Amino acid sequence: MWWFQRGLCILPVALVIWTAASFIFAYITAVVLRHVDPLVPYISDTGTMAPERCVFGIMLDISAFLGIATVYVRYKQVEGLTGEDELKLKRLNRFGLLLGWISSFGMCVVANFQKTTLFSMHLVGAVLTFGVGALYIFVQTLLSCYMQPHVHSKSTFLVRLGIGLWTLSSIISMFISSVIMYSILRGVDVPHKLHWTPGEKGYTAHIVSTVSEWSLALSFIMFFLTYIRDFQKIQLRAEAVMQSRHLYDLLPDHKGEASEDSPLLGGRT
Repeated sequence: MWWFQRGLCILPVALVIWTAASFIFAYITAVVLRHVDPLVPYISDTGTMAPERCVFGIMLDISAFLGIATVYVRYKQVEGLTGEDELKLKRLNRFGLLLGWISSFGMCVVANFQKTTLFSMHLVGAVLTFGVGALYIFVQTLLSCYMQPHVHSKSTFLVRLGIGLWTLSSIISMFISSVIMYSILRGVDVPHKLHWTPGEKGYTAHIVSTVSEWSLALSFIMFFLTYIRDFQKIQLRAEAVMQSRHLYDLLPDHKGEASEDSPLLGGRT
């Protein structure tokens, strides 16, 4: 059995590879078509214009679905590893599930509301994806802290803590540089500005902001990579529980025909 066939580790693997591919594909297409500059554009800028925005939106929607599934499996795993008396861990685990689903929903908003089309909704989606997603990372890091050394190793906790600090520093850097950029470029329609010239007003702040955004996205990808070993140790299965041995509202009569009172009939006999 190959390593990616063990348990459900294919989920975080697929999430990481697919999300990275969506960023790379959109970037290459946007650069080739000269819709953006090659030097570190915003991720959102690479998915703003057609045709790349169409594929970018579809791919990120699939990433959001994979994110929802990954977050749920992680929730079920932690739930199965915590005792009935560990109420604090159970509440924290449920809170993490909510945060993870909100962050995944934010990715759908980012994908389907381009910054040049409806900037306010795009910004809301970015806050949900990265802001709430950062909280999810810290909740999972806290769970890893509480669950060591019996369930999690100390090294796993330290790696996730390091990634969480990386995420936080990227958010702070992106926020500060973006505020500086917008303050310098007052009166300029920054959301629609896709091309930048080195040395122009606000260029340095723009580069710092874009580098911080790519760094932030990379930190999320690295965090979900830490799930691979954990997910090798879990399997989920769906069980069909039949509530009845038939699909009628009322049983057919002895002649094999539906009852006169069946709501499926168009009229009465």
